[in-house]
Amino acid sequence: MHRSSDTGDDHTSPWQYTLHIPNDLRAVPICRRTLGVILTAHGLPHLAESAELVTTELVANAVTHTKGPAALRLYWSEAVLRIEVWDADPTPPRPPSPSARDTLLLEAGRGLALVRGCADGWGWYHLDSAHLTEGEGKFVWCELAEAA
Repeated sequence: MHRSSDTGDDHTSPWQYTLHIPNDLRAVPICRRTLGVILTAHGLPHLAESAELVTTELVANAVTHTKGPAALRLYWSEAVLRIEVWDADPTPPRPPSPSARDTLLLEAGRGLALVRGCADGWGWYHLDSAHLTEGEGKFVWCELAEAA
């Protein structure tokens, strides 16, 4: 795991962590628990429940629906936690339909419906081989704002 931070460790200073993970379902609880430890260490345990839920869904999607490695990136800046999960498959995620009730009844798309329902924003973006040493792929991200 790699950590970058500006000076200071209180929850107002920006920080970033990256966790490289194998294509293995055991990575899901490891990422969830690691995230909880990071948030607690930075004085943000109140974000842990929502952050762990969306991270679980995004990491599970990456290791379930792709064949290569993945990565979890966490950014904290200006009272917003940004969670990004990279995988090597450039195929866009299938966003949940406008009707959350119908989406939750289907097996496919439930994870992204949970992410959309819990996060303050979410999306995805393509990467090409110039941006990652691992090759092409995509990041699926979401953001959680700290309550005022």
